[in-house]
Amino acid sequence: MSAGIVSGTDETGKPEGPREPGDSAEPSGPGESGESGESGESGTAGEAGAGETSRRWWNRPHLPPLLAIAVVAAAAYSVLGLVKLATFRASTFDLVIFDQAVRGYAGFGPPLEPSVGMYYGHGMDFIQLADHFSPIVALLAPLYWIHDGPETLIIAQAVLLTLAVIPIWHYAERRLGARSAYLVAVAYAVSWPVAQAAGFDVHEAAFAPLLSAIMIERSDAGRMPAAALAAFGLLLVKEDMGLLVAGFGVYLLLTRRRLYGAAFVLFSLGAMVMIRSVLMPLAGSGETGFHWAYGRWGQTLGEVALGLARDPLGALWQFVSPEVKVDTLALLLWPVLLTALLSPLTLAALPLVAERFLADRPQWWGPEHHYNAFVVAILFCAAVDGVDRLGRWLGVRDRGWFRGREARRELGSHWAVGVCLIGITLIPRFALGNLVEWSFYEGDPHVAAAREAVAEVPDGVVVEAVNHVGPALTSRTTVLLWGATAYGSPWIVADVDRWTFPFPSHDVQRQRVEQALREGYRKVYERDGYVVLHRP
Repeated sequence: MSAGIVSGTDETGKPEGPREPGDSAEPSGPGESGESGESGESGTAGEAGAGETSRRWWNRPHLPPLLAIAVVAAAAYSVLGLVKLATFRASTFDLVIFDQAVRGYAGFGPPLEPSVGMYYGHGMDFIQLADHFSPIVALLAPLYWIHDGPETLIIAQAVLLTLAVIPIWHYAERRLGARSAYLVAVAYAVSWPVAQAAGFDVHEAAFAPLLSAIMIERSDAGRMPAAALAAFGLLLVKEDMGLLVAGFGVYLLLTRRRLYGAAFVLFSLGAMVMIRSVLMPLAGSGETGFHWAYGRWGQTLGEVALGLARDPLGALWQFVSPEVKVDTLALLLWPVLLTALLSPLTLAALPLVAERFLADRPQWWGPEHHYNAFVVAILFCAAVDGVDRLGRWLGVRDRGWFRGREARRELGSHWAVGVCLIGITLIPRFALGNLVEWSFYEGDPHVAAAREAVAEVPDGVVVEAVNHVGPALTSRTTVLLWGATAYGSPWIVADVDRWTFPFPSHDVQRQRVEQALREGYRKVYERDGYVVLHRP
């Protein structure tokens, strides 16, 4: 079998389309090939190994334009995050949280998060794994040996988010051809879930698009060991990633790869129970963790499952109510022209979306934050699969194999153009659109005062900092989130002119400063609402 089944090219390097089931001995991919074995690898791209080694991926003609897409997108998202950091629009929750955890790993110590620990009342020695089970962030620690600061995390996140274009391109090229695959890659690179994730601090979600795209693409190529390794990596991203991997296992079951599908489902759900019930409580999270938001359905995973089974109609109603959930679903599906709904691969994304929509946290429902980045790569791959299936269902192959393939290619080409155009037209509505606004680079008028306030705090101290000032201090101090609860830190950087998380109201911020002055703090700086307090 030639390498063309993997790379989408024939032996002369010319583009070659996905093959029809039954048209040759080389079916287009697992699940469509009518394989009789349980593994789904028989007769798939996984057999192309020997031919593939003769044409390394870095020598292929598709690599320069693909890397150009990734580099431009990574640069844009890096600028987006760095400008927000420099203009005091990043936040302690969550940029400082991850800076503290990665700093701990980089020093060969535990990933301590004193900012989170003090906020939850668990002290300065709180371990990040009790907040969210994300040991994969330890992979970023070596970067801190080069530069230890939140800027490193911002750039690393931008690179991770955009690297997913490579497996997404391979997946799309195998079905739609190289030109359409480039358009799909651009559409993903500018997609609003990626932009929102890059524009809101740094999160473990940065790893999810790359790993999920690798899992899907390698499985489609018949390389199940590599797909399983990517799936295992996903389980280390966050405590709920078992839902994603289990959803992908259901997809494998539906595409007649029953052995792999059952293994993915059972292992991922078992790992999720172990993480939530054993590992996180050992780290200090308690029985349900700090982010449990399913009191209506139960206090444990088992109770939630039973509650959903007893009231499926109530669950369905909660899934689409209030209206913001429907808006989010529309924003996820419309940019791929709804074709993701034609693919069973969408089942991999469904559990994570349901997890958010069935919770009682409004901040999880909308498009504003980073949560949709967990499923964006899955939906793009599902959409590619869906448009390919649509071509088959419309009967475009009835005129013969070659003409049928070309007709499906034409359908996929028109779809890819539409998807790319929609992605570009959505740019101004979301975070990436900030890059064309001059005011975004200037920042607010109070930025100069914020910089002066930060300069008053000496290195190596513990400081309670207002949410949007903490990131500017975290590389040289131990930052705690300034809130309504006093921690007794020797330094406080407050803001009394602008409401900020986690205060319930603006008035409480002023009261907090007045309380500190009564307790013996003295003002060392005050301008434009910023107040720096110190107590020897």
